[in-house]
Amino acid sequence: MTNIIPTPQVKALDEALKKRGIKTDLEHWDHHKHIDIAILNSKIYIEVDGLSHYINPEQIIRDFKRDHFSDGDDFRTLHITNQLISTHLEEIANAIESVVKENG
Repeated sequence: MTNIIPTPQVKALDEALKKRGIKTDLEHWDHHKHIDIAILNSKIYIEVDGLSHYINPEQIIRDFKRDHFSDGDDFRTLHITNQLISTHLEEIANAIESVVKENG
């Protein structure tokens, strides 16, 4: 397995979540794929995606297949664009914090 280096946006969101007391697992391996950020106790995977995940049909299909494997373990995957992290980091982190608290 190769070392995965998180993008600046993934690192920023991970740090923002940790500041809110959320236990995260950066570049989590679920035995099928790496997940950018996993919040294991809430069964949430977070993928921070670049533009190709939204405009490349082959990438979209790959993402559908990747997400399918998470469904079997009752994990839900939240996809967030790099651009949204760059412009709305605090609001996104606050929203995720609320979801985590609600899912206890």
